[in-house]
Amino acid sequence: MLPFLRGFRSLCTLAPLALLAGCSDASSFENDTGIISQKTESAGSTEATEAPTTAAPAVFTHPGVLVSRPQLDFVRGKVSAGAQPWANASSKMLADPLLSQSRAPKPRAIVECGPYSNPNYGCTDERQDALAAYGNALAWYITQDSRYANKAIAIMDAWSGIIQNHTNSNAPLQTGWAGASWARAAEIIRHTYGSWPAAGVNRFASMLRDVYLPKLINGSNSNGNWELTMMEAAVGISVFLEDRASYDRAVSIFRVRVPAYIYLTSDGALPKTKPGSGVDTREEIIRYWQNQSTFVDGLSQETCRDFTHTGYGLASISNFAETARHQGLDLHAEIKDRLRFALGFHAKYELGEAPPSWLCGGKLTRGIGPVLEVGFNALGNRLGITMPNTQKLVEQQRPAGTNVLFIGWETLTHAANPY
Repeated sequence: MLPFLRGFRSLCTLAPLALLAGCSDASSFENDTGIISQKTESAGSTEATEAPTTAAPAVFTHPGVLVSRPQLDFVRGKVSAGAQPWANASSKMLADPLLSQSRAPKPRAIVECGPYSNPNYGCTDERQDALAAYGNALAWYITQDSRYANKAIAIMDAWSGIIQNHTNSNAPLQTGWAGASWARAAEIIRHTYGSWPAAGVNRFASMLRDVYLPKLINGSNSNGNWELTMMEAAVGISVFLEDRASYDRAVSIFRVRVPAYIYLTSDGALPKTKPGSGVDTREEIIRYWQNQSTFVDGLSQETCRDFTHTGYGLASISNFAETARHQGLDLHAEIKDRLRFALGFHAKYELGEAPPSWLCGGKLTRGIGPVLEVGFNALGNRLGITMPNTQKLVEQQRPAGTNVLFIGWETLTHAANPY
């Protein structure tokens, strides 16, 4: 087994944006309409503390990484009935080249990924193969056509028999991107399809345990979307492996990273920081938040970088909480205010509202991607929170496809899914 990366600190921390690879009044209320009060920083931040936690269930629920069996049954029923938006979402997924039955996996022993995947030795291939395995796993369950299950198995077996490591500066993030999709695919196939030989299952489990989890489980102190995606992958892998210790570790990191990624006025004058990140002083915090010094409910640490990377972080927050929910842990109750404000805040500007001059100097780089469906379903549908901007954007984006990194077909899996 590879050694755990204890004390890992990314070289990307506080680096110029070109080098990064993934790299208000407390009494105000905002219900996703964009009515937010402002607060300009003037004092030190309230720092979150990472406390030990016991969060893992006594018995893990399978399949239970992002999607559960009741959710999959709901989707299959809707697609079979030709109901929308699920039928269109299914057709779009089945037509995706990632699900082509002639597609050949491209495994490598060493996947090397530099900043912005440059160099790119197997990075795109790995991410796309992992997404292809997940898409085929979904297609198997929805259609009950064993060709899709066997294709997912062929892809997973190809990689588990070869890969040994991820290297270069983007290695932790690459491991998270691919690992998140691998865990989802493996959960569905292992627990709903009876023809994945035990030898293949065990070899794939060893791959996740020895090659992926050590790169992920101690997190990263780079931009927040890195660590959030890494924790999404770590918690999914922990469920597949039924590894209670790593599950608890992932939850512990998640609980301090989310408040350090999304600001609420209740945090104080400055955003919270993650212990050990090296972001402590007023100047460091403002620089880490892309030189933004006015903080409002729902602002993200990467809002002023661009909405695309912010979307990665918001997606992994939603996906992590969804996996935990399937395992009996209600993280949505803990993060619902941060997440609803963040979704509504970014949806408003993604829909075209002009930013004020205090926000990112009046300039935003939009392009949040197909990343809102899981969070909106959790908060807007299951919890009944009014989220008009988020709902409008989600419905405009349907049927959501993939971001070709780690997000895939979430209209299909989570649109109005009550389970």
